[in-house]
Amino acid sequence: MDLLRDNELIYGRLLTVDQPHLIERYNKAMVAFGLQPTKLESFEIDRTGFSPQIAEELGDLLYLDPYEINRRFIILTPAQADLPVVHTAFSNTSQLVYEFFVKNARAINALTIKDVIYGEIEDSVARVEDIEDLLSINQVEFRVLSAEDVLGKAAELGKLTDRLEQEPDAWRDDAMLNRMVELAKVCGDIRENALVPDQVIFRHNAFWTSHFGGVYVFVDPDMTTVISDPAAPGFRRSRPWQVSYLSIHDADRVFGFLASTGRIELPRGSWIETSNYLEHRAEMAIRSLIGRTEPKRDLTEVDKVWLQAWILNHAELINKDGIFPFLNAAKREIAQLGQLKIDEVFPQHRFLVVRARPDHPDAWLTNRLISDFVPSDFVSRYIFNKQGFYADYKGFPEPWRRHVVDTLKSTYLKDKAGLRARLYGLVD
Repeated sequence: MDLLRDNELIYGRLLTVDQPHLIERYNKAMVAFGLQPTKLESFEIDRTGFSPQIAEELGDLLYLDPYEINRRFIILTPAQADLPVVHTAFSNTSQLVYEFFVKNARAINALTIKDVIYGEIEDSVARVEDIEDLLSINQVEFRVLSAEDVLGKAAELGKLTDRLEQEPDAWRDDAMLNRMVELAKVCGDIRENALVPDQVIFRHNAFWTSHFGGVYVFVDPDMTTVISDPAAPGFRRSRPWQVSYLSIHDADRVFGFLASTGRIELPRGSWIETSNYLEHRAEMAIRSLIGRTEPKRDLTEVDKVWLQAWILNHAELINKDGIFPFLNAAKREIAQLGQLKIDEVFPQHRFLVVRARPDHPDAWLTNRLISDFVPSDFVSRYIFNKQGFYADYKGFPEPWRRHVVDTLKSTYLKDKAGLRARLYGLVD
């Protein structure tokens, strides 16, 4: 994975922690979690405080995520809000932590001046044994602590302040007044500095989780839909009137669910022709075919002219694969009719010509699911499904790895927002 790291395709855009007082605060949180403090003099952290360097030092990638439930967090600075989350078992962890930062910005800003904030994102279950455990998670609560107990001291000062204001003779209590002075030295003026988080409970809606090889949960008003391998424990076990179970291997039913619930944009000229979506899919299909059939080929000099020549010289192989000819035919039909007769398309191929509806709340999750059916498009896999991309990458031969990295650098990393807007209609 060194090639990915060197090109900031894994563990990119993290925050460097190298100031002694911040390392000391981080270690206080580590000790509170029952972990060994780091001996590193510099390391990087993501939005949740996870550090790949500390994970390597401990030999434990799950040091902030034991049992991959009730995720821990360590907050040293409000600047973490703008960082990615690089390791998580739940796809919505990043959004939940971001919402926590936004809703409690004043408290986080004030607390991190003097202290480290740490704790757990508590779900309703301690361990995930089957799908039913996942379905029982409706909301999460941020259990927030601080190493110097500034939160507890602020709460105590607030109660004493209330007593001073409400009890006529409270001002005569010298012990109480002295305690208030001691607390104020730590907390400051709590009337100006909001030290207690305003919101710690958040809804836990649609998500993907790494449990049981990958499970998608989509939530609609009258039905919750689970998409996973049928071998996952608890699959189709209970509540058929509330939960619909779809096999991740059943492309027809999965596509039907996405279409019937309005989560995808069907192939119509209104967006297909302006996005160059089919051209992108076709190029990815050819690149993938080259990687599978000529894994040792040096692809450092590949450009569009070279790709076109390869296509002409490998017509039989391309026709046998079928994806490139299908996309060309789809493009012609959309140009003539303004749309594609999707019902006449082979189920697996349908995912090649659709994208998530950009304005749907589940757009990112839906694009992630679509990418599972289009593994040839490693660009989409990287954008929406990094766990899937990294798993794919481990099986790539070295020349193909270099080509994948070079392609991502020249396309996605060059203009992330622009590419997401053009291909997927997503505006940051």
